[in-house]
Amino acid sequence: MLTSAAIKEQARECGFDLCGIARAERHPKLARLGDWLDQGRAGDMRYLHESRDERLDPAEVLRSARSIISLGVVYNAQDTQRRGDRGDAEIARYARGEDYHDVLRARLRALLEWIAAEAGPGLEAFSCVDNGPIQERVFAEQAGLGWIGKNTCVINPAIGSWFVLAEILTNLDLEPDAPAVDQCGTCTRCLDACPTGALTAAYELDATRCLSYLTIETRAPVDAALRPQISAQVYGCDICQDVCPWNRRAAVSDDPAWHPRAGLDGPRLLDLCTMSDDAWRALIKGSAMRRAGLKRIRRSLAYASASLDEPERTVAIAALSAHPSGEDPDVAEGLSWAGNQEIRTRGHEETRRRGKNGSV
Repeated sequence: MLTSAAIKEQARECGFDLCGIARAERHPKLARLGDWLDQGRAGDMRYLHESRDERLDPAEVLRSARSIISLGVVYNAQDTQRRGDRGDAEIARYARGEDYHDVLRARLRALLEWIAAEAGPGLEAFSCVDNGPIQERVFAEQAGLGWIGKNTCVINPAIGSWFVLAEILTNLDLEPDAPAVDQCGTCTRCLDACPTGALTAAYELDATRCLSYLTIETRAPVDAALRPQISAQVYGCDICQDVCPWNRRAAVSDDPAWHPRAGLDGPRLLDLCTMSDDAWRALIKGSAMRRAGLKRIRRSLAYASASLDEPERTVAIAALSAHPSGEDPDVAEGLSWAGNQEIRTRGHEETRRRGKNGSV
């Protein structure tokens, strides 16, 4: 008989750092998604509305599902990016190396092949990474991988929050793990550090104000009031995890998949602004940054160029304007906006100066 313990051991062999089991049930926290969507917090992410029923009930994904195998992989390579130096660019850690979707899917396939061979006939299973219709954080918490913190990230007390998730729904009746226990306590560092106020309250995220959403998801021009806060955030945002005390001793991975690519290891904004379109396409090939696409990356760079001192700002705006993608209306409008801004300090530079991982 295939056991939870055997699956966890094999998961480690397949390259997963975390593995836990939860019941495939409609856990109470799943209901929060409906309210969140109805409040308009998802913005342009229509796929969340379209997969609403599946996300509220795992049986809508796999009718025979009895268990959910929740898996995690640490992507935190040695952090070499500078912090707080004017002119530096910020790329979310998960996006500096290989596309985690591709990496995790390959490991999921290997694990599923082993499970199928061990379970024999009658196995039914559905696997996905975070672009599948599963509320992965809820089931990760139920499976004991960590609790959903005030910054809405899953936090593991031993390794921190720098890990990505994957799931396998299956008709196997597996022994579940105990749910994780919330250990955020009275800490509000993540709420205090968020430059756009996207964390409207503990455990509540307004995605339409989140820098990750603004630099990756939305296809519309960013609200002018929020543009100054993009500052150096070219792709994604790690601020709420950088300041989290549970990441002071976060696990570090030596997996080559997560090593920053040349060009994304401590990049300068001016260097990214002057890169050709062809160079950008080569850089993000096989990267999670493909999700935003070149035009949205250029749009973020246009907004970020406003944070540069002269003469770098003029050079950056001229370079962005000269690239073919600079002719896109949203990029062009962003460049016009950047050129009319007063020289200023970064909106969240003081947060960076206070130090990473909650240190003061």
